[in-house]
Amino acid sequence: MTSYKRFSFPQVYYYVFVLLSIIAKAQARSLNHSLYSFGDSYVDPGNNNYISTIAQANFPPYGRDFVNKTPTGRFCNGRQVPDFIALNLCAANYPRAYLDPNLSLADLISAVGFGSSGSGFDPLTPPILTAIPISTQLEFFREYRRRLVAAIGEKNTRDKIGKSLIYVAAATNDFILNYFGNSTSRRTMFTIARYEHFLLQLARQFIQGLVDQGARRIAFSGLPPLGCLPVSITLYSNNTRNVLGPRNCVEYLNTVARDFNLMLQNELRTIQNSLNGSKIAYIDFYGPVNDTIYNPQRYGFDQVNRGCCGTGIFEQGWSCNSTTITCPDASRSPQSEFRARSYSQNANNTPDSPISRLMGIDQSNEGVLNVIIKPK
Repeated sequence: MTSYKRFSFPQVYYYVFVLLSIIAKAQARSLNHSLYSFGDSYVDPGNNNYISTIAQANFPPYGRDFVNKTPTGRFCNGRQVPDFIALNLCAANYPRAYLDPNLSLADLISAVGFGSSGSGFDPLTPPILTAIPISTQLEFFREYRRRLVAAIGEKNTRDKIGKSLIYVAAATNDFILNYFGNSTSRRTMFTIARYEHFLLQLARQFIQGLVDQGARRIAFSGLPPLGCLPVSITLYSNNTRNVLGPRNCVEYLNTVARDFNLMLQNELRTIQNSLNGSKIAYIDFYGPVNDTIYNPQRYGFDQVNRGCCGTGIFEQGWSCNSTTITCPDASRSPQSEFRARSYSQNANNTPDSPISRLMGIDQSNEGVLNVIIKPK
């Protein structure tokens, strides 16, 4: 019998979907909250549609299982994590891209995404795919705040943003595309440990920028097992058999992810202690994704070693298109660029979750909070 422990986990943009299990059965539900997301393709609802970049997904088969089966620029077949959060937290059915010229006032006050596929904390990461830098996303948020003030006034804006959830998912591209990728400048400047500290400094600055704009509830995602992403196995494995044969995770990349996540949690605790009236939640994705690799049947999967578009080895962006063969049932295969989110609905929900606490549903816990997702 084949051991799933030897198989890889799908590609860069897949792991974040498990967050929906955190908020699907929250103890209370309020449609008055707003949601703002920042980062990379995990949270890009289509901003890259409006910039000149090869990192786009506004064409089939993307969006195959989304609302009205419409490709919106999301790098998945269906909903992203912010979409699931919006369903349970906001009046909106899903977040809209901030750069969408048709963004309405109702969209502005409900759920807005600022993320850009290919982005990262390191300023040298976004230029690789011509993505929107994190610093620019923050500037867009400042611009957004001014627009909101003009529409509903300063006091209402301050109250709205203060009660909103900020979701941040970044750093994967900093490692996969930048440090270990086609740019060697960072490797000559930093050891991996120093590069991790460098990213944490940038993350701290970003969080402070959010707080300066009135953010008080921030959910910050950790890294997945980087070495189990199909793109990582294809690019960084020393085993040439992995291209067409059994594809094993790149363990040294997983070690980097685990180390960074531990450092991130410590940094978030330090930041939390320095903030007055704000809450930060660390979102653990390494653990749940790692568990899915080893126990795919528990989550309703048939395989976990390839993506669901083309060969499942490298297809992403324009290489996953309307002429590319895809698996008939995306929910049975955790995928890379063309990836399912729906399997996470099978995970048990945690009513006493960090998202619930962040949003004031449970006020009894303070400090940095950790996501715990228990399988059936």
